[in-house]
Amino acid sequence: MSKKIVTFGELMLRLAPERYYRFSQAGSYGATYGGGEANVAVSLANFGLKAAFISKMPEHEIGQVGINSLRKYGVDTSFIARGGDRVGIYFLEKGASQRPSKVIYDRAGSSISTASKEDFDWDKIFESVQWFHFTGITPALGDNVAEICLEACKRAKEKKITVSCDLNYRNKLWSKEKAGRIMEELCKYVNVCIANEEDAGDVFGIKAKHTDITAGKVNHEGYKEVAQELKTRFNFSKVAITLRGSISASDNRWAAMLYDGKEFFFSREYLMHIVDRVGGGDSFGAGLIYSSINDYPGQEAIEFAVAASCLKHSIEGDYNQVSVDEVKKLAGGNASGRVER
Repeated sequence: MSKKIVTFGELMLRLAPERYYRFSQAGSYGATYGGGEANVAVSLANFGLKAAFISKMPEHEIGQVGINSLRKYGVDTSFIARGGDRVGIYFLEKGASQRPSKVIYDRAGSSISTASKEDFDWDKIFESVQWFHFTGITPALGDNVAEICLEACKRAKEKKITVSCDLNYRNKLWSKEKAGRIMEELCKYVNVCIANEEDAGDVFGIKAKHTDITAGKVNHEGYKEVAQELKTRFNFSKVAITLRGSISASDNRWAAMLYDGKEFFFSREYLMHIVDRVGGGDSFGAGLIYSSINDYPGQEAIEFAVAASCLKHSIEGDYNQVSVDEVKKLAGGNASGRVER
């Protein structure tokens, strides 16, 4: 079977002050593109897989530039619907030391939020596709988008396509109650569930014991019960949870756990000095998809995914600019950062 992956979501314009300037200091803003599912598609294309991104974008130049940002990396954009008036925007103020990063959304009325079921022919989109991926951000964009997600999941299930979902709860987009209700229905069609250390608690009320996120204390063992409960509730084939210990905005501990219904696999833990953490979870999801499609054993799969994400934290912008070889070197223990000559 062709190893083609389809992702579905919103591509946004990212506007950010240079370096670590605050919004109040900014005299100009750098413009790049990104978005949860788009970031996954770019990572997978960089890993050498066939990746397609599905969305709706306006026909004007700003929409086209966004599409071009995906084409640059070989992502298939041929099924992106065109129409609507605007590209969603997010403003990013990068944090440092004890000052957290801030994100301000300006995405109401974006093209994808006005999309209808008629914009997407899932039978055509899913031809020769092995994997479908979306995140909890996409159904949060509106009831119409949630219905499109549900239709896509049902079609994927009918075609025996593996479905993965990163829960990715965003409290600026919807309430925990609504997220739980919508994601409960969508997760009936999901095979692989991806979450961070907070998502399962925010969306489904499933929390790890002896963990204090704000204090940077993450009890890895407590997430075994979280993964087991998710597996029992939704019959996922795999549950992966990233485990971020936030020392400060600049330095994090980074690890993850994979549960396949029988065994738990914990990755090594990295101490990361962060250049840009936006897209870190997406790069983990892409690493897990890549390692799963290529039948990596459990421990190798989680090590590859965590290493891919660790490297992303050193790269500016949403998109992860790394190769399979670079990820394998880090996963294999080459973490010194020494110059390669």
